[in-house]
Amino acid sequence: MPPRVGYLGPAGTFSEEALLASAVEGAVEPVALGSIYETVTAVREGTVEWALAPIENSLDGSITVTLDLLADERGGLEIVGEVLLSVRHSLIAREAVELSEIDTVLSHPQVPGQCTRFLRAELAHAQVLPASSTAEAVRLVAAGSERGVAALGTRLAAEIYGAVVLRADVQDRDDNATRFVWLAHAGEHTGGPPLRRAPTGAAPGATEGAPPQGEGWKTSLVFWGAGADSPGWLVRCLDEFARREINLTKIESRPMRERLGHYMFFADLQGSLQEEPVASAVAGMRAFCQEVRVLGSYPAA
Repeated sequence: MPPRVGYLGPAGTFSEEALLASAVEGAVEPVALGSIYETVTAVREGTVEWALAPIENSLDGSITVTLDLLADERGGLEIVGEVLLSVRHSLIAREAVELSEIDTVLSHPQVPGQCTRFLRAELAHAQVLPASSTAEAVRLVAAGSERGVAALGTRLAAEIYGAVVLRADVQDRDDNATRFVWLAHAGEHTGGPPLRRAPTGAAPGATEGAPPQGEGWKTSLVFWGAGADSPGWLVRCLDEFARREINLTKIESRPMRERLGHYMFFADLQGSLQEEPVASAVAGMRAFCQEVRVLGSYPAA
């Protein structure tokens, strides 16, 4: 049996599209799960070998539930790969209806923010309600009996559940994309997932088995510390990368879920942890931080 990979289900989600687009055909067994929480937790509990979870959208920002699960004090998770998926949303109903007849739109909570212009211009009269996923929204609409209920979801979901696409490409921008990360249980996987695209970024002239290097690799971190209340603390942390000429591709803060004003910081940087400058920068940060956790060092999409 091929290794099991969890994804946000049911069938027809963008997560399933990203999984099928990135994994070698037939090399894994997709396992549909009911929420991002269940998908990530399945890796931690060992019921799947890998999971694919959305972490960032180009229009709507980070998927905070994924970030919070990665930073969870239980740990045990490692990012071992990533994939970018072009995201195209469609308005879908059980049957062909006029937009004026629609009074309710279902979708995953992240999606309406990616379709704001369409919703304001064409469906300002409709209420928008959350569903656990875009595919679940389409499934509920297709199985229902109300003409006035529609969903924002994928063409794939419309085909699977026998629904009708009323309007295609309703996202605010055509370059809308979501970044997904492949997750494994830290230290227990025997190798990366079977991705269609081979890892890149080996050093020029490197021999087989040499450590990965360069812009073809990415390292993700989360860090925090009591010193965060002092002036210049974050600058001192980030200077560890700046003076080694390591490029940060992303940084953002999330609440520590303690008292107001306490944050943890997520950062993505170019390069592999096996490169000396990256390893030295991470080590240097530990002098300023209570916790520096490497979430993964993996081939960049």
